[in-house]
Amino acid sequence: METVTDKTNISCKLGILSRPDGSAILSEGNTTVIAGIYGPVEVKLQKLLIDKASVECHYRPKSGLPGVEDRLYESIIRNICETSFYASLHPRTAILVTIQELQNSGQLISCAINAACLACLNAGIDMKFMFSAVTCYMNFEDDLYLHCASGKETKAMFVFVFDSTEKRIIASHTKGSFTKEQFEEAVELSKEGCEDRFTYYKKVLES
Repeated sequence: METVTDKTNISCKLGILSRPDGSAILSEGNTTVIAGIYGPVEVKLQKLLIDKASVECHYRPKSGLPGVEDRLYESIIRNICETSFYASLHPRTAILVTIQELQNSGQLISCAINAACLACLNAGIDMKFMFSAVTCYMNFEDDLYLHCASGKETKAMFVFVFDSTEKRIIASHTKGSFTKEQFEEAVELSKEGCEDRFTYYKKVLES
């Protein structure tokens, strides 16, 4: 279980948990999450799908019970995984994705999405493509950047998720006020950041 670090201030270790079929602990800056993948496993009758595997996601905050925002994270991650999996290969089963937040210093949702992808790769889940996420921030001077400046307020936040084959956006989440031009600039900057993460995925797998 070697820890792989990167110039983009990312570090990851695969297979750290014994019970899941695949797992990953990922740190992006000072934000850290653990992801675990179970499956394909037996599915509950009420969630059984006859033509494909059902995908479930459970997000656990650092402390306390899951709130509304945590349920949003679950929905986003589940939809991304459903899009990327070859779920039709495993009908009448379930694939479970669990995310445990350890530390949040910004870019939490993108870190969780990336950890989920690495855990899927570690589990050997059949996937159409890899996916990676980046959080892009805009300050009140309208500057865009891909890291969270601690203690500084932001005017807007963008989360974009790209696939590894066509480099298209498969999910997005935004907060704040921005123009169409600023949105497009954030997309281009985030695409570059996701390319760096795909390169990092390869480095992790090769190690």
